[in-house]
Parts: sequence; structure tokens; C-alpha cells
Amino acid sequence: MERPARSELPPIPAKRYFTIGEVSELCAVKAHVLRYWEQEFSQLRPVKRRGNRRYYQHHEVLLIRRIRELLYEEGFTISGARQRLEHDGEPRTESAPAPGATALDVGKLRAEIHAILKILG
Repeated sequence: MERPARSELPPIPAKRYFTIGEVSELCAVKAHVLRYWEQEFSQLRPVKRRGNRRYYQHHEVLLIRRIRELLYEEGFTISGARQRLEHDGEPRTESAPAPGATALDVGKLRAEIHAILKILG
């Protein structure tokens, strides 16, 4: 069975909490994989309530989609994806920037300026 591409994933409904089953469907990732990722990615911490049931918030669903993209579409290892997420900070999506993110990526801007200066001599 082929995994759907990120663009083929269903839209995330406007609700506050999602069960592990709902997140599994929204992100095309099995529940046991989500539980494993909780151990591997410190940013992924769903709220646990009665009976140790997990409830994921919207930002965690976005994070799971980013992890899925790194692992399944971009070919990163778990370790590589973990490092990328730590380096990039919170996941960025087309619909919403990460909390506290600025419109400009200072590192990229600095690199472009250095490249321009090098060209100009």
C-alpha cells in the first residue's frame, strides 16, 4: 500500500483535541507508530487523560505531519528528522507559521547577503 503524499492528506478539522485514531487517519500513520514517535520526538507530548488516553492538539497534528514528511517523503532517519526539527524549530506549514516565527529567516537572509557580496567582489 502506497502512502498518500502530504498534499493528499485530509484537511485538519477545527477542533481543540483529537484522539489517536483521528490523528492516525488525518496523518496516514498507524496508532502504534504515533506512540513510538512520542518516545523519539520530545516535541510530541499529547495530553493524557482518563485511562491514559491520548489527546492531540492542532499543533501536534501539524508536527506529526512534518515528521511524516521528513521520514516518508524526504527519506530522513529518525535521528536525522529529530535533528532537523530541533534545527528548524516548530514545523512550518503553508497555512500557519510556527508560534513566534518571523516572516524572515535571518540565517537564510544572511547567507543570501554574503552570496551577493561575494558576487560583487
